[in-house]
Amino acid sequence: MMGPKQEAQAALFYEFSLEDHVPRDHLLRSIDRFVDLSSIRSHLADFYSHTGRPSIDPELLIRMLVVGYCLGIRSERRLCEEVHLNLAYRWFCRLDLTDRIPDHSTFSKNRHGRFRESDLLREVFEMTVARCMQEGLVGGQGFAVDASLISADVQKQNSSNPEDWAAREAAPNDAPRAVREYLDVLDDEAFGAASEVIPKFTAHADPASQWTAARKGPAFFAYSDNYLIDTDHGIIMDVDASRSIRQAEVGAMRKMIDRTEERFGIKPDWIAADTAYGSSDNLVWLTLKRQILPFVPVFDNSKRKDGTWSRADFTWDENNDRYICPEGKELRHTRRNYSDPARNTHGMKARNYGALKSDCQVCPSKAKCCPNTDTRRIRREKYEIVRDFARECTASEFNPKAQARRKKVEMLFAHLKRILGLGRLRLRGPCGVQDEFTLAAIAQNLRKLAKLKPMVTTTG
Repeated sequence: MMGPKQEAQAALFYEFSLEDHVPRDHLLRSIDRFVDLSSIRSHLADFYSHTGRPSIDPELLIRMLVVGYCLGIRSERRLCEEVHLNLAYRWFCRLDLTDRIPDHSTFSKNRHGRFRESDLLREVFEMTVARCMQEGLVGGQGFAVDASLISADVQKQNSSNPEDWAAREAAPNDAPRAVREYLDVLDDEAFGAASEVIPKFTAHADPASQWTAARKGPAFFAYSDNYLIDTDHGIIMDVDASRSIRQAEVGAMRKMIDRTEERFGIKPDWIAADTAYGSSDNLVWLTLKRQILPFVPVFDNSKRKDGTWSRADFTWDENNDRYICPEGKELRHTRRNYSDPARNTHGMKARNYGALKSDCQVCPSKAKCCPNTDTRRIRREKYEIVRDFARECTASEFNPKAQARRKKVEMLFAHLKRILGLGRLRLRGPCGVQDEFTLAAIAQNLRKLAKLKPMVTTTG
């Protein structure tokens, strides 16, 4: 028999609890245990006026942003609609059924104002890192670093040659916010100071974005999202935005390593990275200045492409300051005997090493070594001793383990784009991009905490 028609009837009183309607295994319930924002009011106290109308609670805004980035809702307009409708979102944001949701414009006003002036999002991110450390998820011995391209919110049609664009620009005070932020980072190692090479195109709406074809396909405007992670459990120790070029990503890595040691007192024993971080100056910075073992493939352009022997085919004899060719002949910097041996020490400087003409002319392998010259010469670079040390690290038994752990940072980038939906930026300018990357890193660390530290359910 068909039952009666279901009709909503207004009741005079309701007994309703949001706590009872949020599932025990809901993601936000697992995350809520690790979100302690009680200190942000004191952090922002100096950025609020003592008179006027009371403002919206900043903890509410941060909790709403955490909901959005944890669940892939990056539109603030849509986020307000979802929090209005979803009981679990209201519970996490400490909102009752009758509480009003802030207007979406409140987020941009606070982001461009007190949040950015107080660096609040960085403060919240460091709170999540500190909680990960408290939960024992950070070992501190091994780090990994990498960068991933994120498309900027601009189009090629709204771009031009940098020289032509600069000539049409108005005064900096009258320029849009993204342009003013671009001018502010011209001397930053991760942006303007990273390279003197002028890009082919500059986007008018977001000139700090980089025109790049690094994906081996059609070029596009992008920023680089740089992660420094602890390799034990893939916790993000620091995050930084930069231009999408190798030099800028290296500069961001140095900034993150220094900042992590300054904020948390942690400096890794070793670091794993790909070849983009294997330049001589960066290896010198890691090994000599920071005393960190580099499990980083050396960036080396000495390999010949014509089939003849490259520098790597020659054996370096450190004790006798010479190279040994595959035929057993030696290449020396000088054959003069100095009364003071210190005058012939190579130290940290570039030197040229050459073989004897009498050895090369009768050598059966001359066609493979120096077919177009009388003798073979090899240039040993200024910091080749540091590069050799890096090669020893990558040839060690631990390197496969270090490179396997480095894959965790690539998995985080895949999660960032596929699950959290950050394949394309929504905000513009270096500050807006940094805000998006920081919020995404907060969300990933909180999700990691919820996964590795599950809730203990009790059965009665």
